[in-house]
Amino acid sequence: MTSFSLAALTVLELAPPALIDVAAVCGYQQVGLRLLPAMQGGIAYPLMEDDAGLKETLARLDATGITVADLEVVALRPETEMAAFSAFFETGARLGARHVLVAAYDPDLGRFSERYAAFCEAAAAYGLTADLEFMPWTYVPDLSTASSIVAQAGQPNAGVLVDALHFDRSRSSIDELARVPAHRLHYWQICDAPAERPTTTEVMIHAARYERMFPGEGGIDLVSLTRALPADITVSIEVPTTELAKTMDAKARAQRALTAARNVIAGSRDRA
Repeated sequence: MTSFSLAALTVLELAPPALIDVAAVCGYQQVGLRLLPAMQGGIAYPLMEDDAGLKETLARLDATGITVADLEVVALRPETEMAAFSAFFETGARLGARHVLVAAYDPDLGRFSERYAAFCEAAAAYGLTADLEFMPWTYVPDLSTASSIVAQAGQPNAGVLVDALHFDRSRSSIDELARVPAHRLHYWQICDAPAERPTTTEVMIHAARYERMFPGEGGIDLVSLTRALPADITVSIEVPTTELAKTMDAKARAQRALTAARNVIAGSRDRA
């Protein structure tokens, strides 16, 4: 059975305890928690600084049987202090998290590669993988670049994170994905979007952060992508829908996302 995780971005208005409850009611097995903001001023729930919130989150995990798939978002910038992640790692270990999402915001890829390898080594001590997500507007814009950096890092827990939207928008290919060693693919993110790609970076970023489509309702070739990825890794459902959120509550959106993702995954494997 595929394990589905409710990504934080799908229902970002929910603090971790409420997110866990919604995931459990809808039928997810896992959740992703956003402890660090994706951008300055962005929404996040820093449980490493919130003892009461962490205690409540742990209680909801215990009560529901939901587990934590991943923690977000580690944005490695030139000024990022590596020592600052100690509390983050410790909290992740307490939560039983498995993966950490890492994004590249350092224009010097040589320096980034060295610091990413160091981050992997630090995360490994807490039982966490460090999964590099390529995004067209970052300094690791595509699968090829991400795969090269992960291989160069040479750390056992280093991984490539494939997001269906970024995979499509970066024009990465299934052939490239086939060359990524399976042990470097720990989980992936599913969503959908119009077949026509945005013509500007600004529009691309807005769509990625605020307006995605439910799996199977857009034009991304999710069938080929699903079939190219290992069948036994967690599928994180990341579908932010800001406009729809004005008329549909978090539970309804999470349920619709899960139903859509299940249909895509099942249909893709039936056709394999």
